[in-house]
Amino acid sequence: MEPKSDHLEAVLGRIGANPQVVDAVMRLDAVTQHWRRQMSKRALGRRAVEKLGLPIEQSQLDVLFAIASPPHETGADGENTVGTIAERLLIDPSRASRIVSDMVNAGYARRAVSQADARRTIVELTDKGRAVTDAVRSYKWLMMADYFSGWSEDDLAAFVPLLERYSDWFRDVAASEERLAREISAIAESAAAAEKPDEVRSA
Repeated sequence: MEPKSDHLEAVLGRIGANPQVVDAVMRLDAVTQHWRRQMSKRALGRRAVEKLGLPIEQSQLDVLFAIASPPHETGADGENTVGTIAERLLIDPSRASRIVSDMVNAGYARRAVSQADARRTIVELTDKGRAVTDAVRSYKWLMMADYFSGWSEDDLAAFVPLLERYSDWFRDVAASEERLAREISAIAESAAAAEKPDEVRSA
């Protein structure tokens, strides 16, 4: 099998990417894959629940944090609805409604009337729910602060803005797809050819 680095250089060579870009893409791909696996296991959240002795499951914690999302992730009025919670959890609204009902029944959340539109129902954390999210968030902040305390001020000043910038890159992926339509088409054709039986490909 062709080494990943050689394959990557071949793909990116079609658009004239320099060696530094190729190296950055390869390293970032490896880092983000590792990060994704850790995030999918909710490693830090699970440790927080365990170390803090919280009587809550990880799936419930995910819902509470979806409800407790910071203002820039909520609507213009800063209120949460079942719809916005569904978007954050990447699930359909009907399932989100059932999950929210479970949280309400467990005393972690409550439904309320929107201050912006009395016809709309919003979802808020109760004191019990807020105590859980605050505790888990505080644990995470302690762990991160302990780790970053070993970094220099210059490293922190460079890293955080660059990470924020990188985290926004997917917003521009449609524009990249348009610019690289020819290359993407070639990749698709190659993948389709690999799906064909050997005798068809050798014909």
